[in-house]
Amino acid sequence: PHQIEVTIDGKHVVNFNLAPPNAETDQGSAYNLGPDELQTRVGVKAGPAVVTAAFIRKTDALAESIRQPFARPHGEGDYLMYQPHLGTITISGPHNVSGAGDTPSRRRIFTCRPSSLAEERPCARTIISTLAERAYRRPVDEADVTELFTFYQQARDSGSFELGIERAILALLVSPDFLFRVVSDPPDATPGNPYRLNDIELASRISFFLWSSIPDETLLDAAVQGQLQDPDAVEYQVRRMLADPRSEALAKNFAGQWLRLRNISGTLPSDVIFPNFGESLRQDFVRETELFFDHIMRENGGVTDLLTADFTFLNERLAKHYGISNVYGDDFRRVTLPGNNRRGLLGQGSILTVTSYPDRTSPVGRGKWILENVLGTPPPPPPPNVPELEPTEDTGKVLAMRERMEQHRANPVCASCHRVMDPLGLALENFDAIGRWRPHMPGGGTIDASGAMPDGTTFDGPADLLALLAQEPTQFATVVTEKLLTYGLGRGMEYYDAPAVRQVIRTSAGDDYSLASLIVGIVQSTPFQMRLAKVETEITAQ
Repeated sequence: PHQIEVTIDGKHVVNFNLAPPNAETDQGSAYNLGPDELQTRVGVKAGPAVVTAAFIRKTDALAESIRQPFARPHGEGDYLMYQPHLGTITISGPHNVSGAGDTPSRRRIFTCRPSSLAEERPCARTIISTLAERAYRRPVDEADVTELFTFYQQARDSGSFELGIERAILALLVSPDFLFRVVSDPPDATPGNPYRLNDIELASRISFFLWSSIPDETLLDAAVQGQLQDPDAVEYQVRRMLADPRSEALAKNFAGQWLRLRNISGTLPSDVIFPNFGESLRQDFVRETELFFDHIMRENGGVTDLLTADFTFLNERLAKHYGISNVYGDDFRRVTLPGNNRRGLLGQGSILTVTSYPDRTSPVGRGKWILENVLGTPPPPPPPNVPELEPTEDTGKVLAMRERMEQHRANPVCASCHRVMDPLGLALENFDAIGRWRPHMPGGGTIDASGAMPDGTTFDGPADLLALLAQEPTQFATVVTEKLLTYGLGRGMEYYDAPAVRQVIRTSAGDDYSLASLIVGIVQSTPFQMRLAKVETEITAQ
């Protein structure tokens, strides 16, 4: 039998006993237990808590083997029986609530506590005005507070002080001023002409760009005092916010959009060809790239570090997948990469998997990704009715990927784009469809990863390709700047944005095109700080 111990904040809660299935009557059931058999209810105080569930070790002896293709050990005998393992933990509740409790969120809301009936109204107005200023991302006036206070008073007349605050918060959370970033043209704006955002509007744009959230008090105070008119003050605020843990939102959301990390949730590698690929590994791929991008941004790394850095962030599961030893545990940590082939983004499982098919690699997909996201020269859409790759010749011989691509390029309609894309993707052919390194093809053939850049410069393998891509940092910095500006503005690039992009590149050149300097330049740029006044149109129904 096995035991699972559940703890909360390190304190024992319950042990679950798991008896193994009977080999004669339960063959194949393999510890299949219903949810009611592994369920308990316990009283806890409101607030953050760490809940853990783990098997109690029965022996210090190591398992003799972990067999592939399964990533967990299984028992011996006349029938296959998995050893039990934890899949998910579900926390539900609260049940039978008694009292309001004390949590960090409540302490932030209740900035004052009335000790008498006479103190309730002033305290309520203080709480409501403080919350409204943060939620509306601007100073609030008497009309804003009065409107919300009406909801407080209605609930207070029939209930308690806390019920009144709750009702006011509910009204605040459905207010358009909270739900939408409202930017109204000033009365003196000329339709079709640009005007500068006021400091309050600029603070909100900066905060949602860097944190995907509302401005903090420091940024809002700077905006109220008119400090954001000064470029040096803007740079100070941006670098302060990048150093804040909340800037991880930029790594998650921008990297997810630019590098297409969000698409990995829809990738379904063949469970026959890749039986070890699972949800945990999928999440590890994304986490590695997010931590990698975030680290380079925080440490003032240059954009070329995204392509050539000799380190990444791994846990034990991902390190084993990459064939890297001496990494243990579930926590991610910085790891120096052996060799040069897996450096930078192009050696990470997230990029390699999202640019592959479920059952094989895609040199076209990988080459297209490099053209779009590194070189900034996306190919045109493919023509209609393009045939699929043929896996075999008429003789029945299985074709190597390079041979299949050459066969595809024989079509003159396809050749113009594929002769540029395919060599870039084939340079990564040593990585399989889920990012593992392979010296040979599955059938035993040698992988030819040689090719040439669009200008004719030859390379052989991912290390050579990365070195060539990093030779022109200005080109890659321009691509990253355009992607960041697109993300920050919420719209695509236009021809009139080009001077601003060039200015950002010139300014950041002295800082080795660091990600942080590019971000500062974007926030200081004209497209980020200005807006076109709406053009009024007249529509007449016929």
